[in-house]
Amino acid sequence: MRFARFGVPGSETPVVESEGRHFDLSSVTPTIDPAFFATHAADDFAAVRAALAEGTLPAFDASGQRRGAPLDRPGKIVCIGVNYSDHAAESNLAVPTEPVVFMKDPSTIVGPDDEVLIPLNSTKTDWEIELGVVIGQTARYLASPDDADAVIAGYVVSHDVSEREFQLERGGQWDKGKSCETFNPLGPVLVTRDEVGDPQNLRLRLSVNGVERQDGSTADMIFGIRHIVWYLSQFMVLRPGDLINTGTPAGVALGIEGTPYLRAGDVVELSIDGLGEMTNKFADASAPASPTTLEGAAR
Repeated sequence: MRFARFGVPGSETPVVESEGRHFDLSSVTPTIDPAFFATHAADDFAAVRAALAEGTLPAFDASGQRRGAPLDRPGKIVCIGVNYSDHAAESNLAVPTEPVVFMKDPSTIVGPDDEVLIPLNSTKTDWEIELGVVIGQTARYLASPDDADAVIAGYVVSHDVSEREFQLERGGQWDKGKSCETFNPLGPVLVTRDEVGDPQNLRLRLSVNGVERQDGSTADMIFGIRHIVWYLSQFMVLRPGDLINTGTPAGVALGIEGTPYLRAGDVVELSIDGLGEMTNKFADASAPASPTTLEGAAR
């Protein structure tokens, strides 16, 4: 199944896509959030599947509607840094022997086509396409990576926008270069694990102003998805609706000659096999925000 949310920020309608059509999920859940996954993921979304089979969900017309992030208010965003060897090389960082873990403010989530704000005093805002993993069941101290699939609900395209000066040159933790408002566009759909196939064989692509910058594959991760989920469960409890950003391949501005960091007006397009596409236009945070810019601000 493919879950999505449509509408103005803070009032999105939860939707399930089936056979190319959209159906309103409001009778099943008010939104697609941690509570939805805690209630439905453990039984493989049986209530949703039953409602689809019985034809009780009303059709939803998505035409002309804003696409919201398919995951509403995740409990936490856990990120894995330097998880592709080519990205480590371009960043002049050593290949890690254990996953590099940092956190990102969950309020950074915005929709797949929403405007992204370049922070005040930023000169090094950068792009990063990543495979996002959404947790479906509580995971604590998993015995092995083989247990990871059972706690994964699905996958999503995630844009881990970063401010490199804040992240790397200002001391302390990486979080402050990762948690600026609007710094995690997500979407357009959340695809359940059963429909993705092999998540370690997905192509990730990103372009800036029509110029391809990233073209990688999840096959090239240093630490695979199952290892990451198992590893994280040894240090923190993963809960339904948590999001894990699994790292980015080479091609970020930090590693390109001339470091062409993002400026207001730039347009970034992203896609992952089977998970869809999204487009983010960048604007200065000092400019007045449009009503659809800040998904979290409407709550």
